[in-house]
Amino acid sequence: MTTLSAFRKFTDELQYQEYTMPVLFVGHGSPMNGIEDNEFSQRWTQLAQEIPVPKAVLVISAHWFTRGTKITAMDFPQTIHDFGGFPRELFAVQYPAPGDAALAQETASLIKTAPVELDHDWGLDHGTWTIVRHMYPQANVPVLQLSIDYTKGPQYHYELAKELTALRRKGVLIMGSGNMVHNLRLVSWEMINGGGYDWTHTINEKFKDLILARDHQPLINYPTLGKEALLAIPTVEHYLPLLYTLGLQGQDEAVSFFNDKMVGGSLTMTSVKIGA
Repeated sequence: MTTLSAFRKFTDELQYQEYTMPVLFVGHGSPMNGIEDNEFSQRWTQLAQEIPVPKAVLVISAHWFTRGTKITAMDFPQTIHDFGGFPRELFAVQYPAPGDAALAQETASLIKTAPVELDHDWGLDHGTWTIVRHMYPQANVPVLQLSIDYTKGPQYHYELAKELTALRRKGVLIMGSGNMVHNLRLVSWEMINGGGYDWTHTINEKFKDLILARDHQPLINYPTLGKEALLAIPTVEHYLPLLYTLGLQGQDEAVSFFNDKMVGGSLTMTSVKIGA
C-alpha cells in the first residue's frame, strides 16, 4: 500500500506546471489498431509528438464498466486482452507501462461526488493500450485507468470529470477512449475500410457541430437528438468517455478533430483534442 509519507512526497513532486495538458477523446476502433501501422495509429504517434510529454496518462476506457468508481492503483498494471477472434499476434502484445499508486490516491481524493476504490485487479484494457503503445512505445510513462460507473447517467459522468481538472495542470494527460458512433449490430463489411450510412454521417456532423459550439447539454441528453443518435449509441459505454473529455474543457479552450473517418458503416473514429 502507498504510505502517507510516499503520498506526500508524490504530491510535493507533482507540482503545477506552466502549461495545462490537453485532454483527448480518442476513437479506438478495432483492437487491431494496436498492432497495425495505419492512418489511425500513425496519427496517435504524431499526436504524442505535438503535445508535452505527460507526467502520467489517465484513461477513461469504454471497456471498464463497474458498479461504483474505481482507479487502477498497482505498480505494474497487466495488459488485458479483452476480446476474441483476433490473430495470436495481438494476444501476444504486452505493454509494460508502470502504474502510479500515489497518483491513483491523489485522483481518488479529488473526486468528492463519490467514493473511489483503489483497484489492484484490473490493468490496461484494449481501450487504453492499443492507443498508448503507439503514443509512448517505450512504455516509460505511467498509465492509469478510471472506471465508468454503469449505475449513473450521462450528466453524472460529465460533472465528475470536472473534478479531475487539477490533474491537467499537474502534467497528467487525461483521455477518454471509445467511439462517438458505435453500433456493431449494423456493421457493413463492405465498408469496413471506410464509409458510413447516411445516418452515421448526419449524427457525426451533429456531434461535431455541438462540440465546436461548446453546446454540451444536448450531447449529455443525446436521446433528444433523434433517431440517428439512438442508432449511434445503442449502449452508452463507448459514448460516455466523450463526456469525460467535454467535462474537462476549460473556458475558451480550442477544439480540434483528428481521425475523423467513418468505418464499417456504423462506426466513427472521430477523435477530439481540447487545449493546446
